Amino acid sequence: MYQYRQILVRMRRGDSDRDIARSKTMGRKKIAQVREIAARNGWLAREAALPDEHAMAAFLDRKEAPLPSSCVSTLEPWREQITKWRATGVQCTTIHATLVRNHGYGGSYSSVYRFLLHIDASHTPDVPLRLEFKPAEAAQVDFGAGPMMTDALTGEIHKTWFFVMTLAWSRHQYVEFVRDQTVATWLGCHRRAFEAFGGVPARVIIDNCKCAITRACYYEPEVQRAYGECAEGYGFKIDACPPRDPQKKGIVESGVKFVKRSFLPLRDFRGLADANRQVHAWVMNEAGNRIHGTTREMPLRRFAEVERSLLISLPDVPPELAVWAKTKVHRDAHVQFEQSFYSVPYRLVGQELWLKATDTMVTLYRGQDSVAAHVRLTRAGGRRTVDDHLPSAAQAWQLQDTQWCLATAEQIGPACYALVHALFGDKVLIKMRSVQGVLRLKEKYGAVRLEAACSRANHYGTPHYTAVKTILQKGLDQLTLLNAFDALASTYTEGGRFCRNTQTILQ
Repeated sequence: MYQYRQILVRMRRGDSDRDIARSKTMGRKKIAQVREIAARNGWLAREAALPDEHAMAAFLDRKEAPLPSSCVSTLEPWREQITKWRATGVQCTTIHATLVRNHGYGGSYSSVYRFLLHIDASHTPDVPLRLEFKPAEAAQVDFGAGPMMTDALTGEIHKTWFFVMTLAWSRHQYVEFVRDQTVATWLGCHRRAFEAFGGVPARVIIDNCKCAITRACYYEPEVQRAYGECAEGYGFKIDACPPRDPQKKGIVESGVKFVKRSFLPLRDFRGLADANRQVHAWVMNEAGNRIHGTTREMPLRRFAEVERSLLISLPDVPPELAVWAKTKVHRDAHVQFEQSFYSVPYRLVGQELWLKATDTMVTLYRGQDSVAAHVRLTRAGGRRTVDDHLPSAAQAWQLQDTQWCLATAEQIGPACYALVHALFGDKVLIKMRSVQGVLRLKEKYGAVRLEAACSRANHYGTPHYTAVKTILQKGLDQLTLLNAFDALASTYTEGGRFCRNTQTILQ
């Protein structure tokens, strides 16, 4: 109504429609309509008072004239149905295909697209609420994609990410480049960020990354067990954003963009260590001393003067940062963690256990009870096995090595020791099972008979498991060597199957 009021003032001063139109407030045709309405209501007389805005609006507001048929969309008959479909999230292509297939619509996809634009514009706009934070009340955390870097030791080219924690009130931030987004990296970055700030904020606002939240949920998200212990140890509370709603942590989202646009361009890095040295200097010298676009103050000054003293004090003993993971016991009574293997009692084969991994130890739990503990391996593919975790048969097999066999044979007697030594001396085969079989005969026949059988086998040049077993089964170990020779000689002197009688030969 302000423009109409100015036009009425000029009309009362005697300005023509052409003069008023030169100000480009409105066209001559419209000005003529206003003059006609003003003259009809007596507004042009100088002695008359100007009407208020409500009275002017009642006369000057243009009544909505019905649109011509050429301006009416061909989709109007299905407006209600299309509005319902749009409210449920059905996309434009699906709506067009359904109208063509089921309702005989012959219009184009562009017509449906334009019609949906009008429907979307008629909805109530989604107006966000700007969140305000008190000093030391909250920090926001996120990851950003970093540049490709070359490992200084191996020369390997690998991806990087950068971790950003921004204090919501002062906008002071901590930035660190890392190689992965594992739970251990996530926890370690939190520890170093708290140490850089010299304290802990009351709550940490995070996204639903897997290293922090195991199940994203609007009402009851599930926190990683390791991250929950970290929060409890440092005294902060975890505030996870709703799924697909990163605007709830817009401060750190802007901080990530700031690092990408202001720090990364036109810089070279010789590795992670060099990148972290550079970004630390950049945060403390440039980013921390700039005039922030929202607060209009220097983040580092706001932090030093107000926020630092209000942070929660760091604990005297830093909490132990441990990674928790569920793992299943394999058939060989071992569990796998980070490509290394750790043994557990064999009775737990096939069961699920909780694994707790610190920097130095790996501990396995069944419920609340610890069932195994190992020193953590530093290389992939390693294996740690406790003999007591294996079945008794497996333990016995592991104990029966070459030295054990020789020592046991020596206890039985010199003949047994010589036979075992001869078996181990084979140049082609590894005769460990033959040796173990010979020594196992002691359980059935006793050490004395086994020593005698080994002596006989050695005497006749047959130091084999089968020969010793046959001697014991036939009782030949209980005969003297001479009697055995006589028994063998009678085969040739008393008419064996293939021998003639000596008297017949003499005749």
